[in-house]
Amino acid sequence: MEFFGRGEIIGKYENIMLVNSLTSILGNFMKTIEVVAAIVMNDNKFLCTQRGVSKLDYISKKYEFPGGKVELNESREVALAREMQEELHMDIAIVRHYLTVEHTYPDFKIIMHSYLCDSKTRDLVLTEHLEALWLGPDELESLDWAAADIPIVEKLKG
Repeated sequence: MEFFGRGEIIGKYENIMLVNSLTSILGNFMKTIEVVAAIVMNDNKFLCTQRGVSKLDYISKKYEFPGGKVELNESREVALAREMQEELHMDIAIVRHYLTVEHTYPDFKIIMHSYLCDSKTRDLVLTEHLEALWLGPDELESLDWAAADIPIVEKLKG
């Protein structure tokens, strides 16, 4: 049988507590993603896009305002124009910032900057989304929105 002095036992206990505390603290840190979203208007209708299938069921096939990640050293406006071209082959005119939403999903945190945008046309090409709909403010609630987009929908409806 091995005997420990009081100091050795306390030292081991403190190390275990320190490891447990660090594990708990690190578990609270989540990946934060900064994104932009376009609230595209055309003839008093808003562009609503349906996300593709995802392994993350809480965003899979949900509707969203299109956009994407802001790259390093890229302005939000440039990121938004780039994302709209990449995802929808669509040209937009950014009118103004609308709302910034911070939302925590189970696996990551999102900071989403939304912008009111105009488009001269409804022409687009779906490259990543399943569907695109043009809906009036009173129709927006009929869709199954991604949680981060819901505050924008609520503000748009009045």
